[in-house]
Amino acid sequence: MAKKTKRLSQTCQQLSEDITRWTGTTGAFIMAACVVLVWAVLGPVFRFSNEWQLVINTGTTITTFLMVFLIQRSQNKDSLALHLKLNELVAAMQGASNRLIDVEALSEDDLKTLHRFYGELAALSRTEINVSQTHSVEEARNRHGLKVKGGRKH
Repeated sequence: MAKKTKRLSQTCQQLSEDITRWTGTTGAFIMAACVVLVWAVLGPVFRFSNEWQLVINTGTTITTFLMVFLIQRSQNKDSLALHLKLNELVAAMQGASNRLIDVEALSEDDLKTLHRFYGELAALSRTEINVSQTHSVEEARNRHGLKVKGGRKH
């Protein structure tokens, strides 16, 4: 049973990737525009009836409903890959703050706190002649404090 589930999952994954890739093409847009154009041209033939309107409404509703899931799946995968790449960079960079590895798993309050810290780091770095002088909020605070105590202005 596990093999069938895995095979079904792989088939769905491949199908959704193919559809997502195709729907982002010029050909897909042209085809959608042609469908709408044909529908509009057929309006007078069907005397703009309720059935005529129902065809486009039903088609667009079903398409939109399915595309929401395809787009979300694609974004989830892209987001995960991007997070992994960023985690690798943070982990590999000497001096980088490891608290940012897997930062997306933190609570909103924790993210807001980090955002404030990095806002402070940005403000402190504006006072630096060389913006690459500091690597962390703590280091920036220490260096800034030393400058203020030493009476140096940059």
